[in-house]
Amino acid sequence: MLEPLASLFWPGGRRARLSVLIYHRVLPSSDPLMPGEPDAAQFRWQMELLARYFNPLPLAEAARRLWEGTLPPRAVSVTFDDGYADNVEVALPILQQVGVPATFFIATGYLDGGWMWNDKVIEALRRMPDGELDLTEEGLEVCSLSNTADRLTAVEQILARLKYLSWEEREAQAQVLAQRCRVPLSNSLMMTSSQVRELHQAGMEIGAHTRNHPILASLARVSAEQEIAASKAWLEDLLGESVRLFAYPNGKPGKDYLQEHVDIVRGLGFEAAVSTAWGVASSRSDPWQLPRFTPWDRTPSRFMMRLLWNYRSVGVPLRED
Repeated sequence: MLEPLASLFWPGGRRARLSVLIYHRVLPSSDPLMPGEPDAAQFRWQMELLARYFNPLPLAEAARRLWEGTLPPRAVSVTFDDGYADNVEVALPILQQVGVPATFFIATGYLDGGWMWNDKVIEALRRMPDGELDLTEEGLEVCSLSNTADRLTAVEQILARLKYLSWEEREAQAQVLAQRCRVPLSNSLMMTSSQVRELHQAGMEIGAHTRNHPILASLARVSAEQEIAASKAWLEDLLGESVRLFAYPNGKPGKDYLQEHVDIVRGLGFEAAVSTAWGVASSRSDPWQLPRFTPWDRTPSRFMMRLLWNYRSVGVPLRED
């Protein structure tokens, strides 16, 4: 029943649309402080559903065929952002077993032992003792940490407060929290360089995602271009081939990145780029601002219906004719 329904709303050829899914992590088991991240079991049935009812394609191929008018019906591409080690250790075996290709966008500055600022915040709050945490000296609030629900609320509030600070301020604030928890952080959260090569050798696509994952709109143009170009050059040196795809950090058009950054990406020779604006791509979509979304549903039927619901909306911006 699902396949005919999907085909009815999801044609191929000139009227085709492409749905691009975005993931960050696939956890070995569920984590109450990361409720939006799927665990291995959930990710498996999601990929099995895509393999059974859709036509999963590598993003570069899907984008090219979308503009050529040769995209098959029910086309979908799977993408990952940032470069977490569990993408290789947990997600890759599932992708290979199910037969779904994926594209991995790597923030190269965090490879080989690095930590992103948001993960420092999460792990610090996970490890703090029960009670109240006074962060007023850091310009934040007093947080209650009596139970898991309190810790999740604190995580969400602090991440929201720090997200749009400058890259340097975010890192400094997150590091203060990490130091207060007094527990050494593992050096295996993010991929190693060899794991990036492992993904590539397994037939997966590798794309650039800047070096330090800054909000590009907050940077001077020259700094933004350096962030984008450096990640592309580093990956090309590692893999020995051209890197054709890019993902904007955070990815909201007009807020996290601007038209000048689209121009930079295009000028550096990327063939396509993805945002985090919801919707699906059509032949009229801007190749350097393709929409993506994440179905968060916990059951296969709801996951499928969310995919179909998202299909109704062609993401913006559209390319100029």
